[in-house]
Amino acid sequence: MKIMKKLDDSILFPCGRKMKNRFMLSPLTNTQSNEDGTLSSEEFDWLTMRAKGQFGLVMTCASHVQAIGKGFPGQLGIFNDTQLEGHTRLAKAIKSYGGLAVIQLHHAGMRSEPKLIEDAPVAPSSVERKGARALTLEEVKELRDDFVAAAVRARKSGYDGVEIHGAHGYIVAQFLSKSINQREDEYGGNLENRARLLFEIVEGIRAACGADFLLGVRLSPERFGMELSEIKSICQQLIDGANIDFLDLSLWDSFKYPEEKEHIGKTLLQHFTELDFKKVKLTVAGKIHTGEDVANILNSKVDFVTVGRSGILHHDFPMKVMSNDNFETISLPVTREYLKREGLSDKFIEYMNNWRGFVASDI
Repeated sequence: MKIMKKLDDSILFPCGRKMKNRFMLSPLTNTQSNEDGTLSSEEFDWLTMRAKGQFGLVMTCASHVQAIGKGFPGQLGIFNDTQLEGHTRLAKAIKSYGGLAVIQLHHAGMRSEPKLIEDAPVAPSSVERKGARALTLEEVKELRDDFVAAAVRARKSGYDGVEIHGAHGYIVAQFLSKSINQREDEYGGNLENRARLLFEIVEGIRAACGADFLLGVRLSPERFGMELSEIKSICQQLIDGANIDFLDLSLWDSFKYPEEKEHIGKTLLQHFTELDFKKVKLTVAGKIHTGEDVANILNSKVDFVTVGRSGILHHDFPMKVMSNDNFETISLPVTREYLKREGLSDKFIEYMNNWRGFVASDI
């Protein structure tokens, strides 16, 4: 399929930052940094290898903004100044290959494991099945401020920008969720109140980091109590507010139809591309495995693709697709030796072994 947009065309974001091509590395959980949240040499090598492979924007894994927001072992953190040295080194290395360096800001909320954080997880409201307690109003405001403080650390470290993780049932999504968020104050109830935390974080980061700092938001329209119509409304409000540079929609499958019966007349992607994006850029993630997949996405009013699994399998996926429209990723499963050659540490490979059919059995 002919791609209507040139893959190596640069993208100019509203903030003035330029992305050299249409490929972004998805923020990927990899469990290979240090338990105190500092950067490990393994994570540094994995990310810089993708920068060398010509991803136009290299995004870190979800990096927690509070110690209590840790979502998985070996997670990179940005909640303490002691973590700045690693971030400064990483941002500089990514940028040396011509890519934009962006960190994803994250808090797991009720999805934190009590054993991992040595405390009860927190959430908008108490969630008994998760052992999570409700945040006080003061703690909600601290959470907002800690997202902003993490962005300030990111700018100080040399990152070009940040992405707020508002997807996949983590804490921002928990506030957005009508089923999870049972608060009765200004952060709960109607959609305006449930979205208040997200908008306050966005406004706070823009004010603290300036007009030339790249700012994105990741949202997912399904699961964890998300409603498509509400997420579309939030997207349009974010666009109209003119504080963000891009929306990153995690669709699980970029070509699927909605699960909500009243919306199945068009694909999930079509529901979002009909919004008025003005100058804000759109990227989507979900099962983009071939050159044809990239073409289909970019021909659907999407500005650039966000690549996850394919970026794990091929550190130079952008180069492979830009040189071959018909490129297809290697067939699964792949051997541990293959993944090591692609820059994955033993810890990351073990994590990927949880994905059924991804890593070949040693037997």
